[in-house]
Amino acid sequence: MLAYALKRLVILALSLAVASLVIFVVVEVAPGDPASFMLGINARPDTIAALRAELGLDLPVHERYLAWVTGMVQGDFGTSYTYRAPVAQMVAERVQVSLPLALYALLLSTLIAFPAGIFAAARRGKPGDVAVMGATQLGVAVPNFWFAMLLVLLFALKLRWFSAGGFPGWDDPLQGLKALTLPAVALALPQAAILARVMRSALIDILHEDFIRTARAKGLSRRQALWRHGVRNALIPVLTIIGLQFSFLLAGAIIIEQVFFLPGLGRLIFQAITQRDLIVVESVVMLLVFAVIVVTFLTDLAYAAVDPRLRGRR
Repeated sequence: MLAYALKRLVILALSLAVASLVIFVVVEVAPGDPASFMLGINARPDTIAALRAELGLDLPVHERYLAWVTGMVQGDFGTSYTYRAPVAQMVAERVQVSLPLALYALLLSTLIAFPAGIFAAARRGKPGDVAVMGATQLGVAVPNFWFAMLLVLLFALKLRWFSAGGFPGWDDPLQGLKALTLPAVALALPQAAILARVMRSALIDILHEDFIRTARAKGLSRRQALWRHGVRNALIPVLTIIGLQFSFLLAGAIIIEQVFFLPGLGRLIFQAITQRDLIVVESVVMLLVFAVIVVTFLTDLAYAAVDPRLRGRR
């Protein structure tokens, strides 16, 4: 297990190095100059040059890349061009919204998908299975921002059970959780549809394996064989989807945060792109890539814990 974990750590480090280079190059080649954007179209060339020097934009590209990477390793993500505030401080404030939102949505997705997938697999070809698969097909097809707008219209504007947007902070945890409920549901429903379909397919494949027949022959009922042997062996593809979903929910909630006016990382990236705040874009995207890679690493370890055979294959 230790050798397996070390191999995955080496891959993690290489992935981070490649990702940092790609992110820096993509942001650098994007059109527009931050100094010109900040000073406006009527700014004098010498003023723009002075601001570029102040921001360190006049340094060679390789020096700026090394300074950026070295700073991140030391916990210094630079200073925002627009807000003149440390990027680390801005990220710390915004992650208090994005991380709980992603975890909340993932919890809801899992709580919906597992029973639905198991129910459908146990009743394959019956009306219950058809109903669940029809609902999941609808969940996959409908965009999450459309779900979000429907939730706002119903629960915020008509029933007035929740606010239509904004975040009050965590001074009152119940109010903070309530403010994240509609966004979490909007994010969770499409992901739950995907996860339920994967769970159903994996269980159906497992239920036709020889060890399930052997368990049935030893006297276990279909339900007992399903829960004792089928569900655990179906978890490997499900864990893959859960890991990918968390990464998506953490890094891909930009639209939902815009719909609900949530001050999260997704909205921070959106604002930084429109303002040409390169250091914020680079640092936040790199942090999100780091989170995705770490989640993938933990998912690989979960594979090995669920199925020890995988440890000897890599």
